[in-house]
Amino acid sequence: MNDAAVNDTEGMKRFHLFEFEDQPWFPDWIRVLMTRYLVGLHRAFGTADEVADLIARGLQNTSAKQVNDLCSGHGGPYRDVLRALRERHGQADVRITLSDLFPNPGVVASFNDDGDEGIRYRAEPVDARSPSDLGDGLRSMVCSLHHMPPDVVRAILSDAAAARQPFLAFEVSDNSSPRLLWWFGVPISALLTLCLTPLIRPLSLRQVVFTYLIPILPFVIGWDGGVSNARTYGLADLDELLAEVPSEDYRWETGTLGRGPIKRLYLLGLPGSG
Repeated sequence: MNDAAVNDTEGMKRFHLFEFEDQPWFPDWIRVLMTRYLVGLHRAFGTADEVADLIARGLQNTSAKQVNDLCSGHGGPYRDVLRALRERHGQADVRITLSDLFPNPGVVASFNDDGDEGIRYRAEPVDARSPSDLGDGLRSMVCSLHHMPPDVVRAILSDAAAARQPFLAFEVSDNSSPRLLWWFGVPISALLTLCLTPLIRPLSLRQVVFTYLIPILPFVIGWDGGVSNARTYGLADLDELLAEVPSEDYRWETGTLGRGPIKRLYLLGLPGSG
C-alpha cells in the first residue's frame, strides 16, 4: 500500500507524494542549490518576521532563551529570524541552534565560521523525533513538517509535549484549495524560481547556470513546490493528528497568516493549560 493510500485511510486530505529533495539518490549538489533558493524565497515573502513573531510568543513559555531548529537544511530564513528577534522583540540574548538528520558540512561551516555566536549549526546528526540532546528551548520546524509522514509527526509533537518544550511548525504552503488546484503550484513554483533566483546571496555561477541555461532547478523546484501543497498538513489534518497526541498541561494553537493565494500555516505548542 502506498503512502497516499495510507493517508486516505487516516481521513486526511493531504497526500504523501514523491519529492525529489527527499530521495537518497538525488544529487546532493542539486539539493544544496534548492535549499539556497529557499533562503531567497523566504526573504521575498518576508517570512522571517512572521516566524520571529511566533517564536517570541513561544519563548515566553520557557526560561531558556534558546531556539532549537530541526530539519534545518540550508538554514531557511534563520539569519533574518535572528535579526528580527533582536531588533523587533528585544531578544538580544537569544541563541539559535540549527540541526539536521544529515547535516551538510559546507552549510555547517558557513554558520559556525561567520563569527555570530547567536546562531550555530550542530555538526552531529539530530533526529527530529527525539532532539533532547539539544537541551531546553523552543523547537521549530520551518517548511519541513510536510516532509514527515503522520506517524513521525505524531512522535515529534508527542516528544515536545512530554518534554514540555514550546514547539513551532511553519509552512509556506497550504492544502485548503480543491485538490485539482494543487497542481497549479508546479508551474507557479517553476516561474518563481526564474524570478527569485537573483535574490540569492551569495549567488553562484552554478545556481545561475542550472536555473537559466540548463533549467534543472525550475523543474525540480517546480515539482517539489507543487507537491508540497499536497503534502502539507492543513488545519483539519493537524487537528486529527493532535487528537492522538498526549498533551496534559500543554496546549496547541493552529492558524494561517498572510493574504492572497500564498498562505502561511503554523502550529504552535505551548506548555501550560492556560
